Amino acid sequence: MTLMRVLPFTKFLLEQAVAEGDKVIDATAGNGHDTLFLAQLAGDAGKVYAFDIQEDAIRATKERVKDYGNVDVILDSHANIDQHVSEEIAAAVFNLGYLPKGDHSIITKSATTLAAITQCLELLKETGLVAIVIYSGHEGGSEERDAVMDFVSQLPQTKFDVMKYQFINQQHSPPFLVAIEKKIQK
Repeated sequence: MTLMRVLPFTKFLLEQAVAEGDKVIDATAGNGHDTLFLAQLAGDAGKVYAFDIQEDAIRATKERVKDYGNVDVILDSHANIDQHVSEEIAAAVFNLGYLPKGDHSIITKSATTLAAITQCLELLKETGLVAIVIYSGHEGGSEERDAVMDFVSQLPQTKFDVMKYQFINQQHSPPFLVAIEKKIQK
């Protein structure tokens, strides 16, 4: 057996949560890799809402998903999800930090990230998943990491299961996953 790295494990969890026809959110579109993956999982009957604040990311994502008609690529902050999405979602994915090969001074920030996570949790269907991959080894990353961890640690266990998946013997702030599943309410 081989332990899954953080990104493959994130995709594994998303595969369990997203079915054909589902609505999903890529809160940090970046270069469009997760957007494409979600588009494939949701299928033609589904819908992907992909957010980013950088035009380079929007261009890259649109190019990557150009063959998929089920994706809305939105140039806006993930803090404004509620202005674009009102339907129930099966999943949302976040990759916090900066755009790979982009301007490293443009980073996700705790205030907008916490607003976005809150909005996704409100839209999330029962047994739905919010997957947050946290990269903290950059300027400002540890503050966002700490804010997110504080927030998710306080989510009520009667409504959500929250898991942290990380390798603990690696140096240089390796990314880790926080997965939030909405429980079935009885």
